[in-house]
Amino acid sequence: MSKPVIATASLAGCFGCHMSLLDIDERILKLFELVEFNKSPINDIKKFTKPVDIGLIEGGCCNSENVEVLRSFRKNCKVLVSVGECAIMGGLPALRNTIPLKECLDEAYLNALTCDPEDRIIPND
Repeated sequence: MSKPVIATASLAGCFGCHMSLLDIDERILKLFELVEFNKSPINDIKKFTKPVDIGLIEGGCCNSENVEVLRSFRKNCKVLVSVGECAIMGGLPALRNTIPLKECLDEAYLNALTCDPEDRIIPND
């Protein structure tokens, strides 16, 4: 019997769901007996090498690269599962969705108490 093939990816967020998976310590070896990982930071495979049964996505979708990753996963995974608060509800990155972008950038780069006066510049990239 062949093992189910799983792929994982992290979009915008804290990478906490992957860290939780790694936090199972030596039990991850038992997991490897049950499933095969393909395209995952867990095994450092960067591109799909074959179609997979289950894709696990953590993190919010915040930019064009995230959209590209999601489209690739949808194309290569039989089942796609959102994992964690960021993937399901937007998590911390989504908190800024109700605030105009200029206000967020000003607060983070110009008005923050931890910014030194000479470092008060909004990055343009």
